[in-house]
Amino acid sequence: MNCFLPRTVVVLGLVSMLNDTASEMITPLLPLFLTATLGAGPAIVGLVEGVAEATASILKLVSGWLADHGWNIKKLVVGGYTVSNAARPLIGFALCWGWVLILRFLDRVGKGIRTAPRDALITASTDEYGRGRAFGFQRALDHTGATLGPLLAFVLLRWGMTMEHVFMASVIPGTALVLLLILGLKAPPAAKPVGPSAHIRWRGLDARVKGLVLASGGLALATTPEAFLVLWANQGGIIVTWVPLLWAAAHGVKALVSGPAGALSDRLGRLRVVSIGWTARVLLLLAFAWLPDDGITVWALFLGYAAAMAFTEGAERALIGDFAPPEQKATVFGIYHLLSGLMALPGALLFGVLWQWVSMSSAFLTAAVLTAISAMILRMMALRN
Repeated sequence: MNCFLPRTVVVLGLVSMLNDTASEMITPLLPLFLTATLGAGPAIVGLVEGVAEATASILKLVSGWLADHGWNIKKLVVGGYTVSNAARPLIGFALCWGWVLILRFLDRVGKGIRTAPRDALITASTDEYGRGRAFGFQRALDHTGATLGPLLAFVLLRWGMTMEHVFMASVIPGTALVLLLILGLKAPPAAKPVGPSAHIRWRGLDARVKGLVLASGGLALATTPEAFLVLWANQGGIIVTWVPLLWAAAHGVKALVSGPAGALSDRLGRLRVVSIGWTARVLLLLAFAWLPDDGITVWALFLGYAAAMAFTEGAERALIGDFAPPEQKATVFGIYHLLSGLMALPGALLFGVLWQWVSMSSAFLTAAVLTAISAMILRMMALRN
């Protein structure tokens, strides 16, 4: 196996790092900005995050289809990152939660445009023996950026800057990553577009791919939005200034876990790695519901949940890269992200409503049950292969 990753993978990994540096200067503070500064409640936080993720996922399918039908992949990737990094800093000027909703929508439009073509580029640059390592590398650098961003936010807050000014400062790494993409990413050879009749046939897909797509939708419905984990941690005594440090530590854990876990899926098998990670998420969600949210428990559960999420990221994407039809991989990546995002909207709303009008514990327990059902769906579908 080649010890060196292709240039495309390295450049896209560095771009992911800079993008998440910019993004995560904002994300951990956003639920507190919505609730403490703009007066929104948990249900509005769920609405904002749900709409954002659903938007991104619909466009991931569209951009994947466009990439498979001859559109310039580099332009799709550059355009997506540019839209996101133009919209995000403007959140610093928001006067009501409606503004935040619109700008988060635009941010996720950019994510939707770039993600499926980027994943297809990584897949095309690697073979099945190193694909898990390549996706693990990309996810590790992504989480490295997500560690640096909150640390920068913490430093800026300690210097006396307001949350709004921190949001505006995210324009600096955002501009740097767009320049890196334009100058460093080689345009791939023009792909031969698939014929107009070459539609994705669900019955013809590998059972493991179908199982992952369906189960990932259920998992998205069950996933606890990280915005709510921030509210949970704040309720447990973590003050606003320290929230970015907790967020940075979580993504530091993700960065450490993503690479080795992706490589492990090359040796142990994709499904085994995914099953281990999803089972861990069920156990942690039960702990969120039942254990006290104070002191060391906040840090342990927050970091543990981050590790469980990162453990499966590379394996999930590599599984699609392994078994999706060669000429339609970007489209299948789009379907995978589409279903996940569409289910994220009702999932986030359900979690927020349960939290606000029933109890925090009931929201976490519901997420644990839905995660367990999703894991069983994946296992049953894979056994049909």
